[in-house]
Amino acid sequence: MSSTLDISRQELEKLYARLASEYCSSLPLEHFMESTDQAKQREITLESLALVRAQWPEFQVFSELLILYPLTEKDLKKPTRVCPDNMVVVHDEPIIAKGSFNVPLQPVGPTLILEYVSSENKRKDYVDNRRRYATDLQVPYYLLFEPEAQKLTVFRLSGKKYVAVKPNKAGRLEIPPLKLDVALRDGWVRFWFEGELLPLPGDLLKERDAAKAEAERLRNEVAMLKAGSRSER
Repeated sequence: MSSTLDISRQELEKLYARLASEYCSSLPLEHFMESTDQAKQREITLESLALVRAQWPEFQVFSELLILYPLTEKDLKKPTRVCPDNMVVVHDEPIIAKGSFNVPLQPVGPTLILEYVSSENKRKDYVDNRRRYATDLQVPYYLLFEPEAQKLTVFRLSGKKYVAVKPNKAGRLEIPPLKLDVALRDGWVRFWFEGELLPLPGDLLKERDAAKAEAERLRNEVAMLKAGSRSER
């Protein structure tokens, strides 16, 4: 987009970096606070999706990264902004986005936006954000989780509007481009990749401890059999 206008890529990068810094500096302290529910869900999301990234390097996850985007080429120097809780971008090269995700300078846009709503800490206008994701940025999928109401909705872009995704036979909501399913489990949004539930660190530790205990049991059993065999001689 920028190549058609009277500003170079380097100048645009500097401009957007300044705008992102100024925006961050202007925010009240309350903006940087989140409820424990929001923090917990973000932790689960990042832990889960890190396992996807380990298997699929093109799968890139960002947290609280400001998105700057112009509505038209005429607005290139005065971009609109929105800041999702998490977002997923798929690209075969690392996405470089230090202070903000600058849409005109990026090779691709987000595939999935995730936001977590808390009545205790309403930092955002979620209705307006939803419109921006659908109409302005045209993000294919949008996940909205309300922990207190235990309500999870995944929206799929249809035209310039979002429609709610219906549960599949397993009761999960599918996000096909990312090979992900999501559903509520024990009060939190959990993620399935290629049909397999992505474990959390606590789950992995339990599996490790169980494996160690089973290995120890087998060693003891073998030792007892050997001891019994020697005594019979």
